[in-house]
Amino acid sequence: MSADQWWFCLKHMAVEPDEGCPNKDRMGPYATRDAAAAALETAAARNKSWQEGDKEWDGD
Repeated sequence: MSADQWWFCLKHMAVEPDEGCPNKDRMGPYATRDAAAAALETAAARNKSWQEGDKEWDGD
């Protein structure tokens, strides 16, 4: 893995470099520290988009 990768630790609710908690407790990798810091917001936006797409697909 590249040294330029960042992770968001769900256990500590903090951004970490590659050397951190086990991957099972993290989201990522992300290319920048800022992208990792926004991991929860990114996931929420993607979930909302997918839910809206499911409604259209299901005809709801």
